[in-house]
Amino acid sequence: MINKRVCESLWAITQKSVRFKGQVAENVDQKLDATIKILGTAYQCDKFTNVNSKIASHIGKNLHISKDHPLSLVRQKVVDYFYKAFVNSRGNPVFAVFDNLSPIVTQEQNFDSLLVPKDHPSRLKSDCYYINHDYLLRAHTTAHDSELIKSGLDNFLVIGDVYRRDEIDRTHYPVFHQVDVVRLKTREQLFPADESLELFESGNNTTNTGIQEKQACHTLEAVKLMEHELKNTLEGLAKTLFGSDIRFRWTDSTFPFTQPSWELEVHYNNQWLELLGCGILQQPILYRAGVLNKIGWAFGLGLERVAMCIYQIPDIRLFWSQDSGFLSQFKTSDPNAKIIYKPVSQYPQCINDISFWLPDNAQEFSSNDFYDIVRSIGGDIIEQVSLVDEFFHPKTKKTSHCYRIVYRHMERTLTQAEVNQVHKKIAMQATKSLGVTVR
Repeated sequence: MINKRVCESLWAITQKSVRFKGQVAENVDQKLDATIKILGTAYQCDKFTNVNSKIASHIGKNLHISKDHPLSLVRQKVVDYFYKAFVNSRGNPVFAVFDNLSPIVTQEQNFDSLLVPKDHPSRLKSDCYYINHDYLLRAHTTAHDSELIKSGLDNFLVIGDVYRRDEIDRTHYPVFHQVDVVRLKTREQLFPADESLELFESGNNTTNTGIQEKQACHTLEAVKLMEHELKNTLEGLAKTLFGSDIRFRWTDSTFPFTQPSWELEVHYNNQWLELLGCGILQQPILYRAGVLNKIGWAFGLGLERVAMCIYQIPDIRLFWSQDSGFLSQFKTSDPNAKIIYKPVSQYPQCINDISFWLPDNAQEFSSNDFYDIVRSIGGDIIEQVSLVDEFFHPKTKKTSHCYRIVYRHMERTLTQAEVNQVHKKIAMQATKSLGVTVR
C-alpha cells in the first residue's frame, strides 16, 4: 500500500503536470524579448529558445492515451504485461503508471538528475527543443525518474511524448513516445533467504571503476541477481509484443544513468532491430533522491518502433494522421488483437534538391537546424531529407551541402507547383536563419 508521504508527493507532482489536452503554445516564433505561452504558462524567450510553432502544435495531442490509436494499444500491452508479471501478496499490481505528466521539464530533470555530463552532446541546442535556458521539452521520459523515486515509489512506468531534433525519414520524427520503467529493491527483497548477502561493498564506495560488470559500490551478487530479473522481464516483454517465437540477443552498451548497461535486439524481418536500452541504475541517482538502501534497474522503450513492426506501419508520420481510414483499423477493445495496417492509398513522391554554401563559421552549422526549418515550413508533407553531396572548394575554402527533400502528402496527391512554393520558402528561411547562400 502506498503510504501517506508517497500520496502527498504524488499529488504535488500531478498538480504540476496539468491536464493539457487542447492547450497550445502561443507566440513561439517571436523575438528573444518576447514570451511564449505553453500549457497556460508564459516563458521568457532567450538565446536558447528554439521551439517552433510546428513542434508546439504537437503538445497535448497525447496519442499514447488516445482511444483506438496504435500507440495506445502498444501502451496497454506494456502496462498489462507489468500488471500481470509483478503483483503483491494480495494479487494487486505493484507498478504505478504515469502517462500524463507535462513534457515541460528543467535542465536539472532532463540532465543533471540523471548524471548527464555538462559537456554531453545530448544537451546541445542542435539535439533538444529548448523553451529557454531553464526549460525544455523533455528528451526522454527518464526525466521524471528522480522526482518519482524521491516521492517514495519503488516500481513505476512513465509513458509520454518526447522531443528531439533529429534526421528526417520514414522512421524518425521530432516527436515520439516512450515508456520508461524503474524497479528498486532492498536487501531483504533481493536476498530474502540469505542474511549474509549485501547490496553494497564494505565502505559503500560510490566511485565508478569503469568496469562494465558492476559499479564499485555494488556487490557482484546483487548486480547479477538484478541483471537476471531485468533480462528475464524484458525477454518476456519482447515475447508479449512480438510473439513467443521471437529471436533476441543482448549487447553491452553505455548510458550516463546506468552501469552496467545493455541493449536488447530482436530479429525482425530478417534483420536485427534495437528494441530498448536498459541497465542497473547509477547509485548516485538514488542517493541524490534520498534513497540509501536500495538498488535499481531501469529501461526505456519507444512505442513507435514497436507499433511500426507489429502493425506493419511503413511511415512514422501516419501516427499523426486524422484520416478515419487509418484510425478505424485500430478500433478494438482488445490490445492484443492481431492487426496488420492496410494502406489507405499510395500517393506519389515529389523530389527537389537544394544546394547552398555554408556560412564562414561552417563548423557551427548543424544539419538539424536545417531539418528543423524544413519540418517547420513543410510540415507533414516532408517524407525525408538527406544530405546527398558535400563539397569543399579549395580556392574559396567554402563548403557546400546538397540536400534531397522528398515530399509526399499522406492523404492526397501533391502538385509540383505547390511543392516548388514550399521549397522556395525553405530556401528563403534557410538563407535568413542560417546565413547560407543558395546556389
